[in-house]
Amino acid sequence: MPSYTAPLKDYQFVLHDLLKVSEQDVPGYADLDRDFTGAVLEEAGKISSDVLSPLNVVGDTEGCVLENGVVRTPTGFKAAFDQVREGGWTGMDVPEQYGGQGLPYIMHTAAQEPMVSANMAFNMYQGLTHGALSAILAHGSDAQKDMYAPKLASCEWTGTMNLTEPHCGTDLGLMRTKAVPQDDGSFKVSGQKIFISAGDHDMAENIIHLVLAKIPGGPDGIKGVSLFIVPKIIVNEDGSLGDRNGVSVGKIEEKMGIHGNSTCVMNYDEATGYLIGEEHKGMRAMFVMMNEARLGVGLQGYAQSEVAYQNAVAYAKDRLQGRAVTGVQNPDGPADPLIVHPDIRRNLMDQKSFNEGARAFTFWGASLLDRAHQNSDKDAEGLVSLMTPVIKGFLTDKGFEYAVAAQQVYGGHGYIEEWGMSQFARDARIAMIYEGANGVQALDLVGRKLAIDGGKHLMGFFEMVKSFIKENEGNEALKKDFLDPLKAARKDMQAAAMYFMGSMKNPNNALSGSYDFMHLMGHVCLGYMWARMGKAAMEALDGGASDTDFLNTKIATGRYYMARQLPSTALHLARINTGADTVMALEAANF
Repeated sequence: MPSYTAPLKDYQFVLHDLLKVSEQDVPGYADLDRDFTGAVLEEAGKISSDVLSPLNVVGDTEGCVLENGVVRTPTGFKAAFDQVREGGWTGMDVPEQYGGQGLPYIMHTAAQEPMVSANMAFNMYQGLTHGALSAILAHGSDAQKDMYAPKLASCEWTGTMNLTEPHCGTDLGLMRTKAVPQDDGSFKVSGQKIFISAGDHDMAENIIHLVLAKIPGGPDGIKGVSLFIVPKIIVNEDGSLGDRNGVSVGKIEEKMGIHGNSTCVMNYDEATGYLIGEEHKGMRAMFVMMNEARLGVGLQGYAQSEVAYQNAVAYAKDRLQGRAVTGVQNPDGPADPLIVHPDIRRNLMDQKSFNEGARAFTFWGASLLDRAHQNSDKDAEGLVSLMTPVIKGFLTDKGFEYAVAAQQVYGGHGYIEEWGMSQFARDARIAMIYEGANGVQALDLVGRKLAIDGGKHLMGFFEMVKSFIKENEGNEALKKDFLDPLKAARKDMQAAAMYFMGSMKNPNNALSGSYDFMHLMGHVCLGYMWARMGKAAMEALDGGASDTDFLNTKIATGRYYMARQLPSTALHLARINTGADTVMALEAANF
């Protein structure tokens, strides 16, 4: 059975050596010293390794079952969910007035990573709840916050997000679910939603569905969409549970992975719902959920790559196959371990350098969200908005790629279910699809995000990278291995952006290159993170840090990424510069 151990040293390095969280002027950050974050994340690692990881295979093999209208979760899930609740893990960043711990979002993000690595399907139950709660806190009335927030924070009740319908996914303006106003101010919600993660289960007293629907007579398309709270069980004015609402599970989807999470078809038959925010402004409220969810899905991408990598390393060190070309490394055995072979090393270094760069990128994104929300920092809000499709799209594409790469280390055993590597690849695959398929993320990035505020945030990012390079160009140890490759990659990204600016007469030129640009920008972002981590590790060594092996390994891993991965920007730029002609050359009938 696969195993998992939280990379606690790396969490601490990113939080304190790279981001220097306790020195940032964000409310709550001053309390995030090494001892505090270390204690919290050590406990998150323990529950992940000891409780959640052993249930990962159970969830995969048993799946969820629909019995008499109720979804039954896999063996052990309910007891584990009780432990997660009791530990306070579900409300870490929720305001204290609603029963949470009031910690910064970055701590929620850091504590979620080991849980996702250990058991992605299980963690989705609380993950969706957190998103629903965030939407209510951002756009709900005071009465709605008081009614729902404490129970969602504790996960006594869980939450969902209901967007997709059988005939519409990305194009939500086509939705047919309707919400008819009632005399008492409530609405009757009718329609069908599909692909609803954690849509029903037996681990909570109630499930609070957030449902997008159209109020009859409203504007056409996406401008006529509103957001509603639709509880599985009606909540009485005193907070007690009343009658069952007109909500039912049509079926559980049979899917490639995340079997331990109940992905449901949800039927709404004149179910009682309550408007969140203003009529016809549902997408604005739902995007609070979706932006947070997209950062969380990016985390899922590299978190699955991380656990797959850990197991691939263990296998490569243990499995004896062949002899090293430079001479016998294991003279007492019949063969040398796999890890002596250069191609295995290449594979593992690809994985390791991605995982660590992606972690830094995601934690940085979480810190920008804290700065945006806690400090009302519009520049941070604009920058993280620009980064969100890259975090989601690039990290999930690569996370799946490297989960498959880890499987490859096992050879034929990687394809056999008893070794568990298949599950990591299958579970990681959904992250490229849900919360906006990655092609849509690329279109959002190029078609909308680059030009937000007149391109201010894109130019701000370019300047951020340029300034870092200029400030450190006197550091010879950093310059050759980190700064020079980053400078070349930044120039590739700028050239691609300039190409898009010249594509106004034929927008297909820009959109044909959008996917390559998302990956190009992703590499630049990870390159920027690695340059900063290289500097931080060198400074820690110069300062007499005791863990020299960890720090030297960090620097060597960064050098690998800058030398072997970052040059991918040139390939992506070359593709972008070809425009749309070859992409659009065929008539539809010729495919």
